[in-house]
Amino acid sequence: MLGLAFAMGTPPGGAPAGGPQSALMNLVPLVLMFAIFYFLLIRPQQKKAKEHRALLDNIKKGDQVITAGGMHGKVTALDDAVVTLEIASGVNVKFNKGHIASVVKKD
Repeated sequence: MLGLAFAMGTPPGGAPAGGPQSALMNLVPLVLMFAIFYFLLIRPQQKKAKEHRALLDNIKKGDQVITAGGMHGKVTALDDAVVTLEIASGVNVKFNKGHIASVVKKD
């Protein structure tokens, strides 16, 4: 009969197992998982987004850029949200500013 009481999960006295310390120990793995996700996923993404915003803020007329789609071009005009690129002599194409992936050369 004593073996059956232990199998049911409560001590023979009828008191709940563990108490407040057990509840705290159940939260420790969740906190550790959040810390791991923060340092391995969230923080690097925020850092990369901040660098990309700085890159977009520093684009000026005459810079050679590459778009997210792989289009190379020279910046001929800037607006708040639109960048006009010259991809060939006399061929100007407008792109959203957020789609500029990198700056190759700055003039």
